[in-house]
Amino acid sequence: MRKVTEVAAAVIERPDGLFLLACRPEGKPYPGYWEFPGGKIEPGESPREALVRELREELGIETREAWPWITRRYVYTHATVRLHFFRVTAWEGEPQSLEGQAIAWQHPLRPDVTPMLPANGPVLAALALPPVMVISDVRSSPQTWMMRLATLVAGERALIQIREKAMAQAEIAALLASVQDIAGVAQCPVVANSDCGRFAGAGVHLTSRTLRSATSRPDVPLVGASCHTAEDLDRAAALGADYALLGHVKPTLSHPDAEPIGWDAFAALARDRPMPVYAIGGLRRADLAEAKRRGAHGVALRSAAFEVGQ
Repeated sequence: MRKVTEVAAAVIERPDGLFLLACRPEGKPYPGYWEFPGGKIEPGESPREALVRELREELGIETREAWPWITRRYVYTHATVRLHFFRVTAWEGEPQSLEGQAIAWQHPLRPDVTPMLPANGPVLAALALPPVMVISDVRSSPQTWMMRLATLVAGERALIQIREKAMAQAEIAALLASVQDIAGVAQCPVVANSDCGRFAGAGVHLTSRTLRSATSRPDVPLVGASCHTAEDLDRAAALGADYALLGHVKPTLSHPDAEPIGWDAFAALARDRPMPVYAIGGLRRADLAEAKRRGAHGVALRSAAFEVGQ
């Protein structure tokens, strides 16, 4: 069996949302290809320790905040690598080229440097997912909910899940069409819960029940899955899901009898997954920072998505 090289990789993010890529210099495999900064994990190092050392050596910065994100395995012709990605949100110093490599700040939706290392396609797609998922709840007033959604996406991108299991198919289709009109302007991805059916132009979010019975990935560009156990997360990864929801993290009114897993269990379950994992269950926007510290990509919210300063 081929040896796996363990690598720490950094998504260095500025407050304006841009992230840093570096170009591999001559003398290394794939010279001229763009990649996320980082390097091999040396014996005795943790992934985070290797990340801190590599960013100091490559870019001259001191890492202050770095949160675990996803872990991807890729087989190159010259090596098999396991990439441990971190989101780096605070550092000291200005990144500079200390090893002769070009560097460039990029927009998650519009990276414009080429060529990219082959392993980075799914990573860039994951990075482009918004940190907040909005789960629909139109029971009392669809018009009010749509107005609140329009106001929200005028100021931020969100991943929107249509989850109206009590509505008729025709009503869901009409709701989805209206949501897609609103979401398209802000480039917000939209998925429909698998209990609602399949709809043209929307991704699919698999319930945990549907996930466990699925034999192949749905043939749509964006697929997510609700997960409650390590086995669910393994299944989502095996199907090639683009993201997962994991919870319930805290007590929730919608599932009053369900025991919350808490942040420690969430972090343990989400660690080293190949796809981004959103935290769900009893959360508010104020929980986003803690979720990211625990390895989450973001949080999934219903009515709390529209609360300001909560």
